[in-house]
Amino acid sequence: MQTRYNHFILAVLTGILAVLAMLPENAAAEGKRLAVGESVANIRSGPGTKYDVVWRAEQYTPFVIIDQDKTGEWYFCEDFEGSRAWVNKKLLKSLDTVITKKDQCNIRKGPGTNHDIVFEAEKGVPFRVLERKGEWLRVQHADGDTGWINKILVW
Repeated sequence: MQTRYNHFILAVLTGILAVLAMLPENAAAEGKRLAVGESVANIRSGPGTKYDVVWRAEQYTPFVIIDQDKTGEWYFCEDFEGSRAWVNKKLLKSLDTVITKKDQCNIRKGPGTNHDIVFEAEKGVPFRVLERKGEWLRVQHADGDTGWINKILVW
């Protein structure tokens, strides 16, 4: 009985591996979250420099990868508001980042509302995550400012 079970499991795993092998190469990148690793990135209407720049994203802006062009050089991405466009993959890095999703966010000296406010950030400000402590994140802006923000305020 155990031998039949082992053969069944082996057959299922083989089938799964066969399906994975048939997926396109870029499937591994889909759904992955990457962030702008340069000071600024041009976000374009299509996969190439001949396409219009629809907006510019500053360092640490996070994106979810939706797809990749045929050359593998451009990612079709989605931002925290659901906007979709193209970014050259050389401009994106695997960084732990967040972006503020509320109109006004307090950045504090420590992980809790009992700590003083260091500065405020408007909606759409990206940060690199330096540390996680429960519901709080110690973040750093590209200009070097650091502080703590609650997870509910970011995407």
